[in-house]
Amino acid sequence: MAQVFEFYFNPKIKPDLLFDSFCYEPENIYERRVGSLYMVGVFKNVLPRNLRFLDNLVKIIKERYYIPTLHSPEKSLKESLKSANEFLERTAKSGNVGWLGNLSFTVLSLRNFELNFTKVGDLKIYLIRGGQIIDIDKKLRFEEIEPYPLKIFCNIVSGKLAENDIVLVLTKEVLDYFQGQNLLNEIAQILPFEEKKLREILDKRRGDLSKISGICLLIFLSKEISAKKRETILPSPKEFSLKEVFSPIVNYFKNLIKKPRLPILKFPSIKFPRLKPPKLFAPRPQFAYNKNLVFILALVFFLVIGFFVSRQEEERQFKIYQNNLNQIQEKVNQAESFLILKENRPQALQNANVLLKEGWEELSPLTKIAPTLPQNLSSQIFSLENVISQNLYQLNKLVEIEEPKLLFEFTPKEFVPQKMTFFNGELYFFSPYAENLFRLNLPAQILPGKTWAGEEAKGELIKITGKFNLAAPIDDSIAFFSKPNQLTILKGREQSSSSLGEPYSDFNFNALSSFKGNLYFLDSKKGELIKYPAPISEGENFPQIWLSPQTKKALGAKSFAIDGLIWVLNKDNSISKYSASDFRETIKLDIFPEIKDFSKIFTSSALPYLYLLEPEQNRVVILNKSGGIVKQFQSEKFDNLLDFAVSKEGETIWLLNGLKVYQIRI
Repeated sequence: MAQVFEFYFNPKIKPDLLFDSFCYEPENIYERRVGSLYMVGVFKNVLPRNLRFLDNLVKIIKERYYIPTLHSPEKSLKESLKSANEFLERTAKSGNVGWLGNLSFTVLSLRNFELNFTKVGDLKIYLIRGGQIIDIDKKLRFEEIEPYPLKIFCNIVSGKLAENDIVLVLTKEVLDYFQGQNLLNEIAQILPFEEKKLREILDKRRGDLSKISGICLLIFLSKEISAKKRETILPSPKEFSLKEVFSPIVNYFKNLIKKPRLPILKFPSIKFPRLKPPKLFAPRPQFAYNKNLVFILALVFFLVIGFFVSRQEEERQFKIYQNNLNQIQEKVNQAESFLILKENRPQALQNANVLLKEGWEELSPLTKIAPTLPQNLSSQIFSLENVISQNLYQLNKLVEIEEPKLLFEFTPKEFVPQKMTFFNGELYFFSPYAENLFRLNLPAQILPGKTWAGEEAKGELIKITGKFNLAAPIDDSIAFFSKPNQLTILKGREQSSSSLGEPYSDFNFNALSSFKGNLYFLDSKKGELIKYPAPISEGENFPQIWLSPQTKKALGAKSFAIDGLIWVLNKDNSISKYSASDFRETIKLDIFPEIKDFSKIFTSSALPYLYLLEPEQNRVVILNKSGGIVKQFQSEKFDNLLDFAVSKEGETIWLLNGLKVYQIRI
């Protein structure tokens, strides 16, 4: 069911770089329960003591994965990764920590088109389906390494594959070259996939490929199996054969027919009183045989009937799926007709959007089972999925950015930011886990109406005592808040501290905004908004509970922003609007792709839009203040979004993504 190609590029070109791939297929009935196992590992800056490191790690994962159990492949993978974490922890405690920060590793399991995988480091995993390239490892939510106990491998992604899918695993240097030469797109356009064409693409660039070092592991899911050099070939799934099922029974009857006498049935010896039975009840040894024969024939009959009933039910279900696809196709056709009329009928766009979303929801259950369906049905499902998604992306104004502008990158030794704010042409970064601030002076080219001319942003560390949870600009300064109630005001190079009065005994502020010199805090547990009126002094500042007692509270809210009105981002991703301390309305957002979890909302009195951050889907969403979509920005590079800030005029968005700061121009 799969062909595996392992391409090694110059494994000895860098003496301190160790990399390898490992492919295992099941060897017995127990191993077939969990399927095949593939691993790719890269070790940078390797020392002589660690030359066997990858082999030892792979051995532990493989042995634990293939332990005879009744576990699912996903459960077996989790158990094997647990053993891997324990091995890495023991290695670190023994003093061998050279692999920390130098190890990149991925593990994939495949059984009956079910894929489970995890990774650590900068390896990249792609799925190529029908000429399209899908980044499937962006679904992994990478977390900080937990030191006690050491936890390297954390999350697992699971999904269904289909026939003719291609899974690609690339090391970083190989990935950079493939992207630079557009090789990923060339491979994706090999339809149908052929090894000969793949090798032709690589042979054309043999000279350039001799200058890079790394691995490309390609797994092609196909029914056709052929032996390849350095390839692991998985056995084809065995098709159901009626002849094979009943052949033992048929052979049994053939043997009976050939025998001249009936079989002798032996029973334990039992002594009865000597009574001479009447001839009418003379023993008939044929009776036992005839009884068994009738039972076997009945069993065969019911098996045959059951088989044909099952086939008829399966065909009936396929017809239902086909009818559903036809109905979805009709909705897509109607939607495309509305799109043609969009210039003359403003309502046409909304009608098209509704139809396409309905089609998407109806198609979703079929996409999950598509790999198990016949090829013609599976192809129709994926084709419809592609058409609907492209139209919905266009209608919902989604802009996919392949290479966002990298403004700045932190070094971990210097500063590790968690949050950010914008003030007076500068970006400020802070963290609740470490002292000090970091100020990033922005180039003049980011000012409104200007374009980039190559000038780099310059940063400086501001030595300051305190770990900060929240921040907001006020007038000519910035307020930094530290839990539970400490406030630090930074004005130019000067700083001052003060305490905030406690609004009630068990308050816990988790969001901060400002308006006209006043500070507003959100306590989502109580659902309260607390106002500290201007001016904010160095002495104690006294609170006011801003929401009126009768109004709807902001219980469980995640974030809020102020522009005269207060916009509260609720835990269900709706937006509540408050005015003059009273609740006004809740805006339910209808956006594609469907919202999973917004983390922050921002606006100001100078901006006509609402800005929302969604790390889980690598995007920033811009709405008008009625809830309509203005634009969405999404990128594979936005894989660890922590916070964002918006320029005063709203033309620029800065995104804190791990240690990188990206910039988007609207």
